[in-house]
Amino acid sequence: MRFAASAIAIAFAARPTMAGWMQRLGQKLFAPRLLRPLFWLLILFALVMALLPKPPQLPIDQFGDKFAHVLAFAVLAGVANLAWPTRSRWLIALWLSAFGAAIELLQAISVLHRDSDIRDWVADSIAILAATVLARWLLALRT
Repeated sequence: MRFAASAIAIAFAARPTMAGWMQRLGQKLFAPRLLRPLFWLLILFALVMALLPKPPQLPIDQFGDKFAHVLAFAVLAGVANLAWPTRSRWLIALWLSAFGAAIELLQAISVLHRDSDIRDWVADSIAILAATVLARWLLALRT
């Protein structure tokens, strides 16, 4: 019995160390200096996928076009807000929404053989707003 009580006491004593380790790992993984290049790679990937005449089939295609838009722009907004935590969240959202609108305008170019749809931009903008609110809430928890 005494051994079990000692083991439990040691486990609880080690717990803050484990939590501290996890927190330090999270801070390193989500450091702006790592997230900023990731953001630009994601922007490039989104632009290429949006403008390819015949983009490759992806597993998320089974969920529909709007799901792909929501997922892409939610990830972009989340990464952007974590990469630039001191920037205005609404300015980030505005620029990402403008990026989504620019994609739709470019898709209207007939030689690209893509379909432009204002509903895609609406889906992008809704995802941006939701991810922005969530990312800023997570940033507030971290401080």
